[in-house]
Amino acid sequence: MESYTIGQAANLLGVSVDTARRWADAGRFPTHRENTRRFVDGPDLAAFCVEVAQETAAENGEAHTSVRNAFSGIVTAVKLGDVAAQVEIQAGPHRLVSLLTREAVEELRLEVGMRATARVKSTSVHVDLT
Repeated sequence: MESYTIGQAANLLGVSVDTARRWADAGRFPTHRENTRRFVDGPDLAAFCVEVAQETAAENGEAHTSVRNAFSGIVTAVKLGDVAAQVEIQAGPHRLVSLLTREAVEELRLEVGMRATARVKSTSVHVDLT
């Protein structure tokens, strides 16, 4: 079973190391020590990641949708063509590029610097080990 340091857990949770430590100290997820380092087991971290995501969705009042992958971020580029458009969103460390109609971009009034959420639903997802 894979275990993660508090720093690695923080990175996967998208929070600071201090926040991950506080959550562990508060008993929100279990840790164990190996010498001077604290670790969290993979299955425990996975369950906690799901819990945090559900809490965040509830706090943000996200719409009910069948699309489970939502990336909130900031629009970094909008390229308009005659019919199509390309919109780039930076969501934390993730850069998402969406091709959509020019009409949709104009209706949403998308422009660089505004907040937006990219929702992703796919029938083909590739998973790589990191």
